[in-house]
Amino acid sequence: MGSAGQPVQDSRAADGLALPSEKHLRNVRQLTFGGENAEAYFSGDGASLIFQSKRDGRECDQIYTMRVDGSGTRMVSTGRGRTTCSYFFPKRERILYSSTHEGNEKCPTPPDFSRGYVWPIYPSYDIYTARPDGTDLKRLTATPGYDAEATVSTDGRKIVFTSMRDGDLDIYSMDASGRNVRRLTSELGYDGGPFFSRNGKQIVYRAFHPKTAAEVARYKQRLAENLIEPNVFEIWVMNADGTNKRQVTNLKAASFAPYFLPDGKRIIFASNVNDPKGRNFDLYVINLDGTGLERITYNETFDGFPMFSPDGKLLVFASNRNAKVRGETNIFIADWNDSVQ
Repeated sequence: MGSAGQPVQDSRAADGLALPSEKHLRNVRQLTFGGENAEAYFSGDGASLIFQSKRDGRECDQIYTMRVDGSGTRMVSTGRGRTTCSYFFPKRERILYSSTHEGNEKCPTPPDFSRGYVWPIYPSYDIYTARPDGTDLKRLTATPGYDAEATVSTDGRKIVFTSMRDGDLDIYSMDASGRNVRRLTSELGYDGGPFFSRNGKQIVYRAFHPKTAAEVARYKQRLAENLIEPNVFEIWVMNADGTNKRQVTNLKAASFAPYFLPDGKRIIFASNVNDPKGRNFDLYVINLDGTGLERITYNETFDGFPMFSPDGKLLVFASNRNAKVRGETNIFIADWNDSVQ
């Protein structure tokens, strides 16, 4: 990682960080070096990133911030429990993240992957806010079950998140204070990973809705074990009040981490649709009506968690590219070239 105040040199872009086919990405820079780093999201002024990371010998993720050049990294969560899904409030007055630390200060037990690839839905996750340095921690949710995957509207008034409070994994909104909770989805299945559009009028999210009796039974069984199987997610969009839900993708693959492009007419997301084995995830862009699917990254391992800077000029994402050891995931940032045909 670059020393404090020193930007990561752009010459790294010539060292295999971008592939020739990745025409939308220019001047790719690596911001973290080692460990497991993911879900990096911009501050409202575009000057900082907040992300989760498993590093420094810790057994599970904590929340960190850094400048967009990779300098000034600092841990801003408590160092206790497991954390996920961090976000800045628009004016950087507060940060938002989920943590299990009030349930147990130790890392929760990971799932048994010998039964297949699953995502744990730890019931001890609750949503917190704090000052950007991690002080003045305030708990926003206290209902039994999973509360996580929270992000903030660009005006800072609303939080959208995923919760198990009513017995299924659904999307809810609430005021920035944690009040006025409103359920937005109700179909059986997983609805999660929500983000507001820039104008706050729409929410994009990922979903799996079991259809057959066997799918329903398997989903309910895994959910009773606080697990989900992320094998098939589609990208959906709805109005901010939960109306006008419509499915955007129909790829029958694991598509997740959707985010609106600055024009509000397209969505960028990660998917394994082009890997028959389902292991390689790349970034894609699609129109809101489901047309115009375009592949953005061609790395042979993992690319995910994309987000655009507020001015639309930069794209940040997590990737296994340039990893020194297997399983290493780092944060990358690139200039976005939208004019490629």
